[in-house]
Amino acid sequence: MSKAITFSEYGAPEVLRLSEVTTPEPGPGQVRIRVRAASVNPFDMKFRSGLMAGAVPARFPVIPGLDAAGVVDAVGEGADAAVGDEVLGSTVGGGYGEYALLDRPVAKPGSLSWETAASLVTVGRTAARVLEQLGVRTGQTLLIHGAGGSVGTVAVQLAAARGITVIGTAGEHDLERVTALGATAVRYGEGWAERVKAEAAQGVDHVFDASGAGVLADSVALTGDSSRVITIADMSAAQHDVRFSAGGAADEAGESLPELVRLAAAGQLTVPVWRTYPLAEAAQAHTDLEAHRNRGKAVLLP
Repeated sequence: MSKAITFSEYGAPEVLRLSEVTTPEPGPGQVRIRVRAASVNPFDMKFRSGLMAGAVPARFPVIPGLDAAGVVDAVGEGADAAVGDEVLGSTVGGGYGEYALLDRPVAKPGSLSWETAASLVTVGRTAARVLEQLGVRTGQTLLIHGAGGSVGTVAVQLAAARGITVIGTAGEHDLERVTALGATAVRYGEGWAERVKAEAAQGVDHVFDASGAGVLADSVALTGDSSRVITIADMSAAQHDVRFSAGGAADEAGESLPELVRLAAAGQLTVPVWRTYPLAEAAQAHTDLEAHRNRGKAVLLP
């Protein structure tokens, strides 16, 4: 037996409980890790609240958590890692616990902190996936909404490194940081489209919406083509004929995590970690993120 955060009904953060659970056993191709850090993602809160119940129904009790990093302590047949290896990856059956299963572990370089390793997985893969789906090329102009957020921050860095002109909308407190990452920062809020036009002399070729802030109609107008706009956060996407990118096996064919890890270890890619919490304080982490208090990733430390 071991400890993990579970919930047995949909609801507010208070439904999260520190519980005794059966320690998972790795199946073929899987590894079990002693978790050193687990990332908190927006999906976790949507899942816990029941917002995703129609698309991803829960089988209670549930251990939340998509990403974790830790030390391998057991391996399944054919697993691509050995006991004692330091790894990170997407979890099978949840990451908010003392132990978690990974089915495609990626080696964690020694220069990468546990907190960064856990934080990189979902946000990094999401940013890389959407850039690939948009097909944005060197020399084109990409508008990223929510450029100060965790996914937006990675997308700005990846796009700028590829020679793409990046314009990023962000809050007043994030403008300087977004600029430092390689984008032209534009304050979001009323009048954002006019401010973007003033900075984009050659127009906007593609739009990546990581904000879900009701920007799709104007984004389509800026590009002149809804196929050039993708959102990961606005559930009204279909009303604007815009693609909602939710990931999944079909979208992850071009696996990006090893390359993202290499860039992060080399100091060429940063993921802001805002705060760490003991595992038992997962509910507080959810509360803080739902109140938008964070300026970066929240990470649980079992």
